[in-house]
This record gives sequence, C-alpha cells and structure tokens, in this order.
Amino acid sequence: MPERYDDLPDRASLLGTAKQVALTAAELVREGARRTVVVSGTKSSPVDVVTEVDKAAERLIYDRLMALRPRDGFLGEEGARSSSQSGVSWLVDPIDGTVNFVYGIPQYAVSIAAVVEDRAVAGVVVDVTRGEVFEATLGGGARCDGREIAVRAPVALDQRLVLTGFNYVADVRARQADAAARMLRVVRDIRRLGSAALDLCAVGAGRADGYVEEGLHPWDGAAGGLVATEAGAALATRPGVGGTDCVICAPAAAFDDFVGLVERCGFLAGPA
Repeated sequence: MPERYDDLPDRASLLGTAKQVALTAAELVREGARRTVVVSGTKSSPVDVVTEVDKAAERLIYDRLMALRPRDGFLGEEGARSSSQSGVSWLVDPIDGTVNFVYGIPQYAVSIAAVVEDRAVAGVVVDVTRGEVFEATLGGGARCDGREIAVRAPVALDQRLVLTGFNYVADVRARQADAAARMLRVVRDIRRLGSAALDLCAVGAGRADGYVEEGLHPWDGAAGGLVATEAGAALATRPGVGGTDCVICAPAAAFDDFVGLVERCGFLAGPA
C-alpha cells in the first residue's frame, strides 16, 4: 500500500457509492423481514444458513455497484464474483447476522467495503433494524449517523466488556467456548450478539472494550474493521486455536494487554 493516503482512489466517492447501495439493500432486507423468511440452504455446517433475502440483497448490491463502477471487482458472501480492472474491489456481506435475521432477533447488518490492495479504504455498515449507519474512510475517521465516534478509554481487564462469536463448525466452536469460559472469569462480561460487522462497529463506537472471534471471512470484517480502526482501535489477525484466522480488536491504548488475555485464555494456536 502507498505510504501516503493521497495515492489512493477518491475515498469520499467510494464511501458515497457504498452508502447509497447499502441503504437500498437494507430496505430490501427490512421488507424481507416482514414476510416469512425462507431458508434456502446451508454453508459451512447445517446450522450456518442462507436465506432467499440474503441472495436477493447480494444481487441488488452487485447489480447497483457494477452499474455505477463496472471496472471494479466484487466478492460477496453468497457467491457473486467479479475481477477488478480498476484496482478497487468490493467486499460485501448482504446480511451479516443471518441467523438473527431468521429468528427475528434485531441484530443484523448490510456490510459493504471498498478495498485496494487488500486494504479497506471506505466502508459502510447499516444496522438494518435500528437504522444506524456506521461509515469510515481510510485516514478520514469514523462516524455513526454523521457523528464522529471514538473508542472507550482504557480500563482494567476486570472492567472490560468483550464481544465474541462462535464458529459454525462444531469442534472449532467447542475450543472457542472453552477459551470464552476462561475469559469470562477475568473480565466484566462477554456478549455474543451475532453480527461481526456490528461487533466491530461497537468497539469503534465505545460500546465495548474488545472483540475476538475466529473464522471470519473477508467480507465479515472489512467495513466494520475500518470503522473500528478509524475510531481509534487496533486490529490484528492471528492463527486461532481452531485452525483458522482469529480477529482481535480493541482500543489501541489497551490493545497489547487484551491480546495477552486472548492468548492466555486459549483463543490462539499454540507453538507448532
């Protein structure tokens, strides 16, 4: 990546495009939630579901983005793909938190990020049920509904609220659960809310003190991760205990000791 943000594409324009399309997709998802939700298949395991609304939202996002920026690439959770001729690619999760969507739990989001050389440069996460819009550009800060947001000030480990999630593969989930049980003894509390994108935004908005989860895909955390880091968080990816990447995010000033806690609790792979 270039050292200077000046060398990047027009991030404000990319953000505007992402926001326009994400808001339209969120309305489609909102309408879908008012009807009977049809589960149309599964992905990594029988409990990792996909709905017809997921597919329809991704088709809408793909069609709108490709109409506006036909030379860009695209990578969506539900399978839409396009190679980039412009240097810009879009990472898209049409419904981050599909299980919540299926059950009517109001915690799911549309997540869209513009990526250049594997780094998010603009991103939007729309909380579908609350209507909150989180957005960020690389080097330009992060906002929620137009207001600047920032991470919480550091507190002692036993005063930290930590967000996490669990893999849909049973043996990986069991290892994560063991690690979470160990962490629960030494922090204020742990929450599993069901949307990685919104979890990362929550860290950025000062609503949580840390986040750790193994098994995210690139579209899960691209936009939310940008929101968090632009709001003052640090984010790292380390090998997880279940054999896939583990994402760790916390306010930058409190990041190192949070990583140490994550290691001690067993979220990460040990030495080979």
